[in-house]
Order: sequence, then C-alpha cells, then structure tokens
Amino acid sequence: MREHFKQARRIYGQSKHLIAVNGCCYGRDAKPEKGDYQKQCGQAFWELISGEATMYQDIIEPLGHQAKARNEEFQSAYAKVINRFSAGFIAEFCQTDGAIDWPKLVAFNSSREQPRRGIPT
Repeated sequence: MREHFKQARRIYGQSKHLIAVNGCCYGRDAKPEKGDYQKQCGQAFWELISGEATMYQDIIEPLGHQAKARNEEFQSAYAKVINRFSAGFIAEFCQTDGAIDWPKLVAFNSSREQPRRGIPT
C-alpha cells in the first residue's frame, strides 16, 4: 500500500497537493498520521469522503439496522435448510436408534457401485 501511495505521488507530481489515505469503514485511530499516509477510520473516514459530519449516523448506522433484519431473515432460511438436510441425512444414513450407519454412508460417499441417491434438497 505504501509503495502504491509513493507511486501515485511520483505519477501525480510533487508540485500538486496529494494526501494518501487508508480508509477504514469502521473503528477509530487516535493517531491518523502515519508518516507518508493517513489512516481515517469510522466517522472520520465517512466525513472525509462525503464532507458531511453526520453521514455515519445518517446513513451508515441505519444500514446496520437493515443488515440486522436481513441477517434474521437469513438465519431463519438457514435453519430451514439445516433441518431439511438433517431430516434427509437421518432418513438415509441413520439406524432406527439414531446411530449413523457408517458402512452405508461410506458406500454412498466412496463406492463405485452405489447409486447417487440420498439427501433430498
């Protein structure tokens, strides 16, 4: 990254004002000056790129709430897939007492002769 910043300075020219910034969407850095570049984190980064002191609160924070809602939807759908997979695995590869039928599972996974049936989707 530092080499790319130096290369940009060489290409852009020393006579022009160029500030190399390592931007991080979240977090904090009490000492953003890193010598040949700055590291701007969290609210400082969003303010730098937008010019708005409250962009982080106005846009980024609500996105987090939307992501949480989407994550809950994902978790619900994921649980259904796990349940279907588990039910199919139990039906196909478990004995009546719940123990895994290892010879059947190994044959399914590795045998040339075993037809590929098994876990429903």
